[in-house]
Amino acid sequence: MIGAAFSGLAPGPAGSIPRLGLAGIPGRIPVGDWIERGVDWLLAHAGWLFDGILWGVGGLVAWIEAALLFPPAWVMALLLAGLGLWRVGWRFSWFVLAALALLVGLDLWYATMVTLALVLSATLVALAIGIPVGMWAARSDPVWNVVRPILDFMQTMPAFVYLIPAVMFFSTGKVPGAIATMIFAMPPAVRLTNLGIRQVSREMIEAGLAFGCTPRQLLYKVQIPAAMPSIMAGVNQTIMLALSMVVIASMIGSGGLGDVVLRGIQRLDVGLGFEGGIGVVVLAIILDRITQSFGEGRRQESLWARLRAPFLPSRGAADNGAAQRTEGRR
Repeated sequence: MIGAAFSGLAPGPAGSIPRLGLAGIPGRIPVGDWIERGVDWLLAHAGWLFDGILWGVGGLVAWIEAALLFPPAWVMALLLAGLGLWRVGWRFSWFVLAALALLVGLDLWYATMVTLALVLSATLVALAIGIPVGMWAARSDPVWNVVRPILDFMQTMPAFVYLIPAVMFFSTGKVPGAIATMIFAMPPAVRLTNLGIRQVSREMIEAGLAFGCTPRQLLYKVQIPAAMPSIMAGVNQTIMLALSMVVIASMIGSGGLGDVVLRGIQRLDVGLGFEGGIGVVVLAIILDRITQSFGEGRRQESLWARLRAPFLPSRGAADNGAAQRTEGRR
């Protein structure tokens, strides 16, 4: 029976995929042709829109890249180490200094700053779009029912596929790489913002309403502060996805550390690819720990206490010293 149903399987030209020749059913659904016609129509009638996006995103990437490359490497390293000291601790600040010194020694500082500029610009645009959409979806079930399948589609699409429309609409270079990265990294911001607001307890919402909050005040003064750990987790995941996509976007000329890894692959140079991988890992650790600290809340110790911490004895050593002094008095 199955053989009879597929008896119309007709071989095509050499090397092509056979097409089903069932009666009344076309051999192939021309989805690709439809998409190509749609892209051609958009390029013909909405070129001004893509030119505006190209100008806006390109200006943002260029501005952030210039800001990161303007100070000397040692100044930027100290600034990042100070940020790590403020948000995480003195041990992490020493790690940041050592890791960035390693990147300078590997002659990867420029590539690292280019990658960081692409990540930051793509993340800023993704959050500027994703967080408001997540807030809207959290307050409206019909909106969430529409947004959810779109997010599923975006998160299951292979990363390389995002490069195709970016090249079609914006050619090659840093800007299409940043746009593809922005689209790829946006879903976690939407999902976790929606999840965090929806998980705010009913008691907190009722308390806000009892104090006379308007819907806007309830959102900004009750729900968003309570959902901030989840929202910051979305920010963290957006940054991590942006970093992974920036490496892939080097295939369309975005540059940075991804270009170093790509050259290593093309030349079969294991050492060069490994050096680029070290840069990506270092950048990922620094961004991950700092963004996680914002989700965990502000540290209780003052900055002066954290500056003194490396030069003070540990709590255990202090307790042992006090115990020995007490025994000596006895």
